[in-house]
Amino acid sequence: MILIADSGSTKTEWRTIAPGGQIGQARTIGFNPFYQDSETIAAELQKSLLPTIDGVVSSIHYYGSGCAGPESCGVVEKALRTIFPEAETVQVGSDLLGAARALCHHEEGIACILGTGSNACLYDGQDIVQTSGSLGFWLGDEGSGGYLGKTLVTRYLHNELPEELREKFQRRYKAVDRLTVLDHAYKQPFPNRYFASFSKFLFDNRAHPVAYQMVYEAFELFIDKYIRKFDRRAELPIHFVGSVAFYYSDILRRVVSDRGLTVQRILETPIAGLTLYHN
Repeated sequence: MILIADSGSTKTEWRTIAPGGQIGQARTIGFNPFYQDSETIAAELQKSLLPTIDGVVSSIHYYGSGCAGPESCGVVEKALRTIFPEAETVQVGSDLLGAARALCHHEEGIACILGTGSNACLYDGQDIVQTSGSLGFWLGDEGSGGYLGKTLVTRYLHNELPEELREKFQRRYKAVDRLTVLDHAYKQPFPNRYFASFSKFLFDNRAHPVAYQMVYEAFELFIDKYIRKFDRRAELPIHFVGSVAFYYSDILRRVVSDRGLTVQRILETPIAGLTLYHN
């Protein structure tokens, strides 16, 4: 049995492919080796994933946030081998490689992530050949849910929102104040998840010119920081995956078009594409 995982900072989607071709699925919390060690990940897999697996896992293909090098990939691989010692093959790659394979399959293209975080790469049909070098939540992630939420909350705390948006925000998030935000930003785990949770407010109010402009400008910044660094951007297909890209697809397509580029495929999650790639 093949086990495939797409793990973001918020959740992990799992698929199994049985020898007869039957597809199984499961969902657990997200994992990130920058924030969690092997023992923590293994404990969660033991509790949430293993009971859903019916059969012997022979190979694992895991793509996840934070899996950016041998050390971080090794943290996840150790956890997977602890839970699935019978697996002969355990491959751990970045969420960006997973996105590229899900979006482009075996063709060249530019693959972009716009979810809780953001990133982009140039893909040759098998591997990543160039990246834009995402700097993570605090120093980058432009255009992502985390970035949108951080921008919104910052403007709210600085009293820079129009009165009607500010009142809506206060009614919806009664417990949000300066000290609460600073605590989540600097003391609580996963600040990216916390700030990304506010991005839905912009989605629900995107008909308001200020909310729309905040999203538009965030996507403009994403294109400038990521896509414009690829020399062949005008000749290769550009694809997106992630909840932000999917739900804000109308604004995203408008921004990309205004920059003289063309979007082809937009997926909410990579897991279906990865299942096809590995099947």
